[in-house]
Amino acid sequence: MNNVELFEALTLLAKEKGIEPDLLLEKIRAAIVIAIKRDYPRSENINFDIDIAKGKFDVSITKDIVEEVEDDANQVTLEQAQTLSKSKRLKVGGTVVQKLNTRHFGRIAAQTAKQVIKQGIKEVERAQLVEQWGNLQNEAISANVVKVETISGNATLEINGSEVMLFKGDQIPDEEINQGDIIKVYVSGVSANDRRPTLKISRTHKELVKRLFELEVPEIYDGVVEVRAVSREPGQRSKMAVISNDPNVDAVGSCIGPSRSRVSRICNELCGEKIDIITWSEDPKEFIKQALRPAEVIDVDIPDEEVRACAVTVPDNQLSLAIGNKGQNAKLAARLTGFKIDIKPESGFFENE
Repeated sequence: MNNVELFEALTLLAKEKGIEPDLLLEKIRAAIVIAIKRDYPRSENINFDIDIAKGKFDVSITKDIVEEVEDDANQVTLEQAQTLSKSKRLKVGGTVVQKLNTRHFGRIAAQTAKQVIKQGIKEVERAQLVEQWGNLQNEAISANVVKVETISGNATLEINGSEVMLFKGDQIPDEEINQGDIIKVYVSGVSANDRRPTLKISRTHKELVKRLFELEVPEIYDGVVEVRAVSREPGQRSKMAVISNDPNVDAVGSCIGPSRSRVSRICNELCGEKIDIITWSEDPKEFIKQALRPAEVIDVDIPDEEVRACAVTVPDNQLSLAIGNKGQNAKLAARLTGFKIDIKPESGFFENE
């Protein structure tokens, strides 16, 4: 690593990545200091100065001048100091700057600098990405499907002029996405592990359901109706608890819409996923009853609210409905309420007993 190579690489990286040179310079400075400490682990006063305009690149260690050296990493005698500097002002009790030859950092130090610089660039890129797309985070947005990979099933979407990957695992199970489709996705943040930071998007995130209702239902957008909780099995079923801040507005009815028009549009967007909309309640027993709908509930027993567990009694003919196919209704109700739910028939005997 020499001055020319460093400055050329710095200029090229700044231009290629669209990063402000000063920001990149800060990362490089920190990386070089770490690299030097690998070769000089006990040195306490490491100095690194880089000036792009002047083509200046200096690395040095400041050492104390003492009569008798006890710490050779940070101290020198006056005689040793005079070999390091031509200054006539050197004296015991002062300091001297020992300049280092950057070519002698060694392979390990250079590799350390390279890795830290690389990580620094990723952090800067990620920060820029957050700034660029920050207004999209935690939102549901429309995206155009550019292509779908045949083998992996991953889809490339166009969002604000940039290509973003929607991985197969973030797609609704069994949904068919084709080139040219316009689909809704939830932006959960910026990736941390990719070679190049990018948006993290999903069609399976439970918040997508909430955001779609905010877009579809004016009462939610205006704050009259509030979504308090969502639980979801992507592509199969969701439960959403809502409450009205206006006694004259029906929260559930507002979300369903005339002739089920509002909820139907969202179900269609989510590949036919069923959505149960229930009324949220501050009373845990009432909330659990609502959460187990469409099943009827006779009684909810909560021995200790802090334990977050309850026993629910339902009519014998409602047991299968309360539990749901493969336990789905009970699982979604448990996630929605935060309670472990034990469901029992009124007779005390299960159908298969």
